[in-house]
Amino acid sequence: MPTANAPFVPPGSGWPEDPASPDTPVAHGAGEVLELAGSSPDLDDLCARQSVCRACERLVEWRERVAVQRRRAFADEEYWGRPVAGWGDPEPRIMIVGLAPAAHGGNRTGRIFTGDRSGDWLFASLHRVGLAALPTSVRAGDGQRLIGARMAATVRCAPPDNKPTPLERTTCAPWLAREVADVAASVRCVVCLGGFAWQGVWPALKQAGYGLPRPRPKFGHGAEIELAPPPGTPHRDPVLMLGCYHPSQQNTFTGRVTEEMLDAVFVRARDYE
Repeated sequence: MPTANAPFVPPGSGWPEDPASPDTPVAHGAGEVLELAGSSPDLDDLCARQSVCRACERLVEWRERVAVQRRRAFADEEYWGRPVAGWGDPEPRIMIVGLAPAAHGGNRTGRIFTGDRSGDWLFASLHRVGLAALPTSVRAGDGQRLIGARMAATVRCAPPDNKPTPLERTTCAPWLAREVADVAASVRCVVCLGGFAWQGVWPALKQAGYGLPRPRPKFGHGAEIELAPPPGTPHRDPVLMLGCYHPSQQNTFTGRVTEEMLDAVFVRARDYE
């Protein structure tokens, strides 16, 4: 196993689609996440700040350890090893939310939902329904482009065992809340990949000014909720929130999620006016 690998890609060092520079401010705790998310002048700067965050000590240690002790299949590849920022259309009609990057997926490739089996299923479906330019997403800079859609995660760093702690979710939440607020003017549908994303996006939507039903409806594949858009957005019609089973290997291998099921959710999201 290689021992001299870098734990992360330095910001501004030439990695494709790196949103940050050496001067991008870095959050080192929950208070700084809240301050830096709130003070970001625009979406591009917000993503840059997301991509250099070091607020959660356990997550920083894990993501960088994975980047050094690489999986054998990727031993010769450089790993991103940093938080994975939101990505896609800056004025999306559809916002797709997941839980967190995969250790050898987004943590390796530098792009959310990219470089693992779940992403293979997701991008293939998005391409089939006209929301992605290519049927695959290999790594940042591969030519992939989302069409009217944007992706983000409730937690921006790969967590051990794919399980961020409640404190880590809370610490990271301002990044998502600000991103949701920044794209609210164009968003007509929010798609949540998995129950954790369904739960995690709720406080972000509330903070961004969406009107939410009470109590929170239960997650399920194909579940639908109508949300009142934030005050001041150009559209007054309800925003649709959709539940979608996560295309994890366990779900796809067992048939809990099929290509037809994924496509149906994204067609519903695409066609919602």
